[in-house]
Amino acid sequence: MAQRQNGARLVFPVDLKKKPCEQKLPLHNRWHPDIPPVADVVAGELFRVEMMDFSGGRITQEFSAEDIKYADPTNVHHLSGPIRVVDEDGVPAKAGDLLVVEICNLGPLPGDEWGYTATFDRENGGGFLTDHFPCATKAIWYFEGIFAYSPHIPGVRFPGLTHPGIVGTAPSMELLEIWNERERDVEENGHKTLPLCKVLHSRPLANLPSSTGCMLGKIKEGTPEWEKMAAEAARTIPGRENGGNCDIKNLSRGAKVYLPVFVEGANLSTGDMHFSQGDGEVSFCGAIEMSGFLELKCDIIRGGMKEYLTPMGPTPLHVNPIFEIGPVEPRFSEWLVFEGISVDESGKQHYLDATVAYKRAVLNAIDYISKFGYSKEQVYLLLSCCPCEGRISGIVDSPNAVATLAIPIAIFDQDIRPKPSKVPMGPRIVRTPDVLKCSYDGNLPITKNLSAGK
Repeated sequence: MAQRQNGARLVFPVDLKKKPCEQKLPLHNRWHPDIPPVADVVAGELFRVEMMDFSGGRITQEFSAEDIKYADPTNVHHLSGPIRVVDEDGVPAKAGDLLVVEICNLGPLPGDEWGYTATFDRENGGGFLTDHFPCATKAIWYFEGIFAYSPHIPGVRFPGLTHPGIVGTAPSMELLEIWNERERDVEENGHKTLPLCKVLHSRPLANLPSSTGCMLGKIKEGTPEWEKMAAEAARTIPGRENGGNCDIKNLSRGAKVYLPVFVEGANLSTGDMHFSQGDGEVSFCGAIEMSGFLELKCDIIRGGMKEYLTPMGPTPLHVNPIFEIGPVEPRFSEWLVFEGISVDESGKQHYLDATVAYKRAVLNAIDYISKFGYSKEQVYLLLSCCPCEGRISGIVDSPNAVATLAIPIAIFDQDIRPKPSKVPMGPRIVRTPDVLKCSYDGNLPITKNLSAGK
């Protein structure tokens, strides 16, 4: 009887001393059905995938935000894969199947136990609150086992719920064309047709295919095949029908993802590892970004798309994955919860708009916590990466949607609850050092609280 192999088989290694283009197995940062798989796995086997951080090593431990301010937005999400999945008989996953991906273990790569949280400059992508915080900022985090702390946001320490930001399968060509058509319409016409563009100011509205910064795995750059695929390949920025960049913070140890299969072999890819993240990842570069590894097991449910996923659109391809949350997560018993409603900063009423309500909840939380000795930039980054819980609390009581943001009190070294004794008035000493910060050199208007100081 053959001896069973213990531990996970390494199918995708990375060398952090090398650039993304120098890795033993080629990385990719686009979705396309013709990106060739770089490894095969058999359903039921335990395998290990290593990943660079989302920037491919371009964001460093240097105490400067210059690398964030001038980050290249076309060359992000350096994904490990694609990985072809076959059953025990060697038959690959087929279009219409469900791919079950179980996260058995994960963490930072040994010797690289650090990460960063940041906001992009408003002229270079911005973030959820970019009209309030237009400057590029950065905080470095260091890991102590399951805990993270930052010299740039002192007085805070919390356990991380580590997870991959991106887990997805390759799209079919038909699905890729659907993505490109609808996203091009948003980018070209959304400024005129979408009222929310007056409240949310992250740009562009959609990241369309571009050959600039494009990495297509084994497809050699500059060849006719690469040129054709680069003009079609979807950016990895948003989550879509294939899963992708869903940034679900609870996809940690023991979690399962049920992904639709659109191409033979499924062509699974993953990356964008996070040590910790708050719901919404509001600062955009907003988790604690890091390099890392996943140990995974896959299974194939034949015909599972039709059996379990209901299309919500004009074709059978308009489906979404199912996620099963694992049993391991930090436990907090006390929370301070901030509410927001769908009324924007100008006082304008919006109709049941949960996005506006969540923006208000985050702004309320930032303003409140800044009373305890933090700069607002520190709180913005903190709420993007600490294990806070975002909720849509009400979505039926016209005209206001209600969103909430719950922050675990225990992450602070002081009691941040309201008390009969007032917060000390007058000039407050902002905890130092502050986040790393660059100047904003653009001329777009900055949103101000109209009643501040009244």
